[in-house]
Amino acid sequence: MTGPDGLSAPASAQRHTAAPLAARLASRGLIVLTLINLLNYLDRYVVPPLIPDLQRQLDLSGFRAGALNTAFLLVYLLAAPLFGRIGDRGSRTRAIAAGIGIWSLATACSGLAREYWQLFAARAAVGIGESAYGTIAPALLADYFPRSRRGRVFAVFFMAIPVGSALGYVLGGLIDQAYGWRAAFFVAGIPGLLLAAWVLRLPDPPRGLQDTDTQVSPDSRRPTAQLYLGLVRHRAYALTVLGYAAYTFALGGLAFWMPAFLEQVRAVPPREATTGFGAIVVVTGFVGTFVGGWLGDQWLKRSRQAYLTLSGLATVAAVPAAIVALTAVAPGVYYPAIVLAELLLFVSTGPINSAIVNLVAPAERASAVALSVFTIHLLGDAISPPLIGRIRDAASLGLAVLIVPAAILAAGLLWFWAASASRSADRAPQPS
Repeated sequence: MTGPDGLSAPASAQRHTAAPLAARLASRGLIVLTLINLLNYLDRYVVPPLIPDLQRQLDLSGFRAGALNTAFLLVYLLAAPLFGRIGDRGSRTRAIAAGIGIWSLATACSGLAREYWQLFAARAAVGIGESAYGTIAPALLADYFPRSRRGRVFAVFFMAIPVGSALGYVLGGLIDQAYGWRAAFFVAGIPGLLLAAWVLRLPDPPRGLQDTDTQVSPDSRRPTAQLYLGLVRHRAYALTVLGYAAYTFALGGLAFWMPAFLEQVRAVPPREATTGFGAIVVVTGFVGTFVGGWLGDQWLKRSRQAYLTLSGLATVAAVPAAIVALTAVAPGVYYPAIVLAELLLFVSTGPINSAIVNLVAPAERASAVALSVFTIHLLGDAISPPLIGRIRDAASLGLAVLIVPAAILAAGLLWFWAASASRSADRAPQPS
């Protein structure tokens, strides 16, 4: 049976004939999926620079402002398990295209909101579309490239996070100042409709095409509940995802509140607070993500736990820099500390996502990514922005952000633990 991209469905039977075609199209697929990921994060981070105007015009408390991010993330994480199973069983390119269309329309509708609850509903709807892309795209990429190159491939793919996030900060701030916050949502939403059509032209190869040393699991068609329970019981995977949740808690809270922190606590002018922090995120994200992907692939030649160990080392090293960044009062001190902390945090972006797809069977990768998405947002950035907002309302923003370094430390320690669990599993005798 041949799929719409010309690749045969049974990976084991057609691996040698399909692999050259997949290799030829892999670069195009990486480019398209990376562009979509960039737009994905531009859409997410167009909101933070709009917060001051939204608070003034819609009379929002800190908690309500932070809850806009939670609305998106709660829907995102709840829809992720459904799209994970679709990604392991159905057409991945069609599901991604549908998701992009939904989130683009919802973003544009955010600009039409006349009251808080309309904006809240529109941001929640964005989560439906982005969950389709966020869960399925990494599994699709894993079938475009072999295991030995995935650290660098995922580094390129996830470079879209800092670039897209920074564009969200910068474009959101500039458009808001020139045309108002509604226009910022329109600009962020419309391009996605073009990318939705483009993704339909990408190949959807057989699951496990590039894993020549791995057989597609015979249990990949087991009931959904049983599959997810099996992932929860996979110790190295579970610890990796819990560490990712702590990491996401820290980055999500920091990303959402940092422009406001610089403006309100450090008295940085509004434009500098948004564009300056955006520039830091772009540069550190680009460099840190690329270096992390390259180092992870090089280290992988000597250790199967390279991705996890590297992520743990870089994240723990970021803790003291984060503390200085959030407590120092002199720009000559806190700006370099912000740069160092962000640089070290972005090192783990490619390796940790590569670790997640490598820890599970090829036919279960979309589900594994989906469960990861569910967990990291439920325990991570779905709660950190409103929690920081609540502490800000009760005390101060300067005090509230100090929960971030503690979460960073927890992430690093959990990834060290996951590496140890993975190493123990590799040494355990296999059943005959």
